[in-house]
Amino acid sequence: MFDYGRTLVTFEYPTEALLDVIREFRPRLEAELGAPAPAAETLLHDVLLPIEEVVGSWSENEVAYLDVYRAAWTRAGLNLSEGLMYEILDAEQLCWDRSVRLEPGAIALLEWLGSRGTRRGICSNAPFPPEMMRRQLKSHGLAEHLDAVVFSSDLGRRKPAPEVYLAALDAMGTRAEHTLFVGDRVREDYLGPTAVGMRAVIVTAHSKGSLPEGIPTVPTLADLRGLL
Repeated sequence: MFDYGRTLVTFEYPTEALLDVIREFRPRLEAELGAPAPAAETLLHDVLLPIEEVVGSWSENEVAYLDVYRAAWTRAGLNLSEGLMYEILDAEQLCWDRSVRLEPGAIALLEWLGSRGTRRGICSNAPFPPEMMRRQLKSHGLAEHLDAVVFSSDLGRRKPAPEVYLAALDAMGTRAEHTLFVGDRVREDYLGPTAVGMRAVIVTAHSKGSLPEGIPTVPTLADLRGLL
């Protein structure tokens, strides 16, 4: 069972692509509002960048992302229709889809696990609409190598809440004592999984900060083969 970001993939903030999206939508914003829209750079700073704090929330309750997104536009003085707001969000998420970089060896590892009859799944915190996240998995060739996917936005709860891992185990059809969790964060990807009975290992390639002694680690995804 894998975490997603900084484990199977990495991201770079797609600043220029997001600015292009805002510029593309500005005429529609102005038509709907009947007034000039702020510059793309202003909207990026006032609407999109503050939402990044939501993604890194420490709460075990997942946010309702569409509500957060709507509130961000409203704070900027732009009360958008639901349809236009969703279109902008969808276009924004496509920018993120294109910014994804598969971790070296990720597909090869998933294929190898599948060839051994090992079930493979993702259990990840992601507040974004689940349909957009699943599109992202499909667009990068990950979906076809996974037996189950559970995002926090599916459940309204975030790791390390135990019900998130239990839902992922249920979706994979595996038992905790027979499952290895692989991620990059101690709280969400080691302490949480082990609390429900899984083994866990931290991939250090993109982990942040020092790790407590005694936590199993591997440098890269490719090194997992030695543990299985």
